[in-house]
Amino acid sequence: MRHGKKTPLQKKVVAIGGGTGNFVVLKGLKQYDVELSAIVSMADNGGSTGILRDELGVLPPGDVRQCLVALSNSSRLMRDLMNYRFENGNLGGHSFGNLLLSALEKVAGSFEKAVEEAGKILSIRGKVIPVTTNQVHLKMVLNNDKILEGEGNIYLSREIDQGYKSIYLEPYPKVNPHVIEEIMSADLIVLGPGGIYTSIIPNLLVEKVSEALKSTSAKKVFVLNLMNRKGQTTGWKVSHNLKELVRFIGEDIFDYLLVNTGQPQKELIDAYSEEGELIENDLEDSRLIFSDLLGTLSSHTKNDLMKRSLIRHDSKKLAKELINIVNTL
Repeated sequence: MRHGKKTPLQKKVVAIGGGTGNFVVLKGLKQYDVELSAIVSMADNGGSTGILRDELGVLPPGDVRQCLVALSNSSRLMRDLMNYRFENGNLGGHSFGNLLLSALEKVAGSFEKAVEEAGKILSIRGKVIPVTTNQVHLKMVLNNDKILEGEGNIYLSREIDQGYKSIYLEPYPKVNPHVIEEIMSADLIVLGPGGIYTSIIPNLLVEKVSEALKSTSAKKVFVLNLMNRKGQTTGWKVSHNLKELVRFIGEDIFDYLLVNTGQPQKELIDAYSEEGELIENDLEDSRLIFSDLLGTLSSHTKNDLMKRSLIRHDSKKLAKELINIVNTL
């Protein structure tokens, strides 16, 4: 899973989350002299990943694929190949990387071995570690007793901000022991950015993960999302996000809270007004770090304002702030 040995001066950074959030963190940090590990949620069941889980009985490859690509030192062609999505025929909707990981799991006999072999193919710099190797599904029970089954349905729900009774993984999974090793040996642990209910909390629902986060001597930083998701975190500010994570961890473990100050173009804000609004800070807290973390629009996307991914973290800006923290350790 990892190539090269840690030098005595290298600090170890562990990112915990899902695909897109971890991708942004890892892509930026890969350019610095740190040891990197990604702990990845195994609750994904949407799109290509969901079909492969159902039809082949494999573990969800999508989020892992994104982390592998982020850490890859192979050619751009290889990285593009992993993300290539078939458009037609029976393979329509599937990414090549998801198919490769699923095939490797069958050939190698385990998902962990598949990830390790894919890491060799892609010459990754770091480790990608599934939080559990058990087949699990994310479920949420709302206050109206409606049950949302699967990460995909939870992600699409517009009812969560009316309250929920519980969120859990079924069946209750055993933690991948390598996860605990990584958390306990880390110098810095990064949670977020990413969907709070679909990318971050699913990792905290795995046995022993929260306990390890509370007991490790590593510093912890929470990278706040840029945007709220209407119907899920409507009107949430920094304090609401922090309170929700603390609820699942059991105590406030964070040493730093990284908050964006950048303002997207007005037309982007207007375009996303039906989907959510920017997260604002409402805390007076010495742990807060404020920085413009917004990615820039490329010229060929400026007219395509309805892609939510346009309002996203800039991996270089985010990495710079995280490395500033690492340099104080």
